[in-house]
Amino acid sequence: MATTKLLSDAEVEKIPAVKAVFDDIRATRKSDFVNNFWRGLANDPPALKRIWEQLKVVMVADSAIDPLTKEMIYIAVSTANGCSYCVHSHTAAARAKGMTDAQHGELVSIIGLAGQTNHMVTAMQIPVDPQFEVK
Repeated sequence: MATTKLLSDAEVEKIPAVKAVFDDIRATRKSDFVNNFWRGLANDPPALKRIWEQLKVVMVADSAIDPLTKEMIYIAVSTANGCSYCVHSHTAAARAKGMTDAQHGELVSIIGLAGQTNHMVTAMQIPVDPQFEVK
């Protein structure tokens, strides 16, 4: 159960700042669906607008990293941070951008391996090799 109210479309209609962001979410995504993250964040209109604008810059705008890879990175970080909601939503987004079952399987293997080796190197406090440091 949510710890914050999830605003309905009727409630959003009464808050112009929130309605503007929801309209932009729908236009940007070319969908009428606004997911629960945004509905919860809508309780704080300035934060809603700020986070949505950040998301568009990082995840939507053209960049050196393709959209599918961005979603797969988001899945990996969300897994590391233990955010089930984000793992689900970004897995759905990655699948919509063409992620195959084989790619998902490899991604899960990479996430698992990285978690394992990260914990091992942290436990052993292995020093960074000088060759890996930026000069």
